[in-house]
Amino acid sequence: MTHEMLTALRPLLVAEASAEAHACGTEPGDLEQAVWLRLLERLEADGPPSDPQGWLRKAVRSEARRTRRTSGIERPYGREPADDSERGPEQLALAAARRRALRDAVRRLPGRCPRLMEALLSPRDLTYREIAGELGISQGSLGPERSRCLGCLRRLLTQEVAARQPRG
Repeated sequence: MTHEMLTALRPLLVAEASAEAHACGTEPGDLEQAVWLRLLERLEADGPPSDPQGWLRKAVRSEARRTRRTSGIERPYGREPADDSERGPEQLALAAARRRALRDAVRRLPGRCPRLMEALLSPRDLTYREIAGELGISQGSLGPERSRCLGCLRRLLTQEVAARQPRG
């Protein structure tokens, strides 16, 4: 009996949802789906309604009212969070590889440079005063030391990048 009732109600639901959808600013298919879900929940909890056509009309109008109410409250995203076309999986993998290469190069630097560069790259966003305290050097010598270390790192990375590229 339930299958026959659902089959018989389908054309009525399509017509009712099409009539109400435009007024509430939604797609007819979304409205249909919400009513089908409500009907299935009803069938599971209380069994079939005594007047299926009347119940269906009321359910469509009720879902349309709910949609109108919530559409005024909901705000669309500026863009889809999952649709980050600039940062696809390949870009994320390349960025991770670049970070690994940088960290490897930093570890190969001479003297105090590895510790200084790690402090500068730290996610804790340390101040010059905090970095100088950690390294046990004066805050005034931190700038020249940083410049020297960045020069070493630049030369190291330039050799590494130049060596990896195919020639010719």
